[in-house]
Amino acid sequence: MTILLADHIIDPPVLLAPLAGITDLPFRKLVSSFGAGLVVSEMVASQEMVQAKPGVREKAELGMQFANTSVQLAGREAHWMAESARVVAANGARVIDINMGCPAKKVTNGYSGSALLKDLDHALTLIEAVVGAVDVPVTLKTRLGWDDALLNAPTLAMRAQDAGIQMITIHGRTRCQFYKGRADWAAIRAVKDAVNIPVVANGDIVDAQSAQTARQASGADGVMIGRGAQGKPWILAEVAHALHGTAAPAIPQGAALVDMVIAHYEDMLSFYGSELGARVSRKHLGWYMDGAGTPTSLRRDVLTAKDPNTVLSLLPAALQESAAA
Repeated sequence: MTILLADHIIDPPVLLAPLAGITDLPFRKLVSSFGAGLVVSEMVASQEMVQAKPGVREKAELGMQFANTSVQLAGREAHWMAESARVVAANGARVIDINMGCPAKKVTNGYSGSALLKDLDHALTLIEAVVGAVDVPVTLKTRLGWDDALLNAPTLAMRAQDAGIQMITIHGRTRCQFYKGRADWAAIRAVKDAVNIPVVANGDIVDAQSAQTARQASGADGVMIGRGAQGKPWILAEVAHALHGTAAPAIPQGAALVDMVIAHYEDMLSFYGSELGARVSRKHLGWYMDGAGTPTSLRRDVLTAKDPNTVLSLLPAALQESAAA
């Protein structure tokens, strides 16, 4: 199974979700190296993108040269959404995604993200502005609704389809749920039944079994994995193998795992600079060590080391020796 967006093919239909502070360019490149149909950039604020405000440098380096990358934009004003879409399309973006699902208060308080579920008329002005500004496929990511009293994702999906949206991803929770409880994959079926464009299921998909269950419950054309990829950049390829018969990934263990983590760490240092990269990398190193069963004291030594050379010297013992123990 594949998903076709104009002349852009998503194959396999297993996608990496945008996660703020996590799915940066180094991580997306790593996930792509194992195999992913599409990787989505961290959410980029449209006005800040156009005005190039400080603090968006890392997000502006979106990896648009990679064919399987989608750039996700957020905002509340049609002008800035259209202008930012033009900027990223001019810089090579193959797919543009509109964020109408982020539940964070700092986003919804600015009437962006999932707050747009409370005003579909305004949401449509943003969709129409982006679709009208570019020739590349435009997609939409949202939630089931604002809360249990406003489950309007099917209506939004129909209107978005009519406005030119070519694919919609639904996180199986409302905004007011944030990430609590369980994603309701079955509720996504109402969106699938409402439109003819591809629908992707998202939320609590962490392995092949949950991906298969989510797809069956929702009727979705594909699945999107977010937190399940933390510390497991190969998980999308594993899911694709189980669901679609693609080649099974070689999951790194022992020395191969050490080499992969060191390469990821050094890529982050290069991307962010040594000082910021050392801080940003800690969460990733923590997830890798969680998976390897690293002893608590050694884990602490790695995460508290300030000198990257010290971290590099500790990683072989933290990952390879503990895994073999």
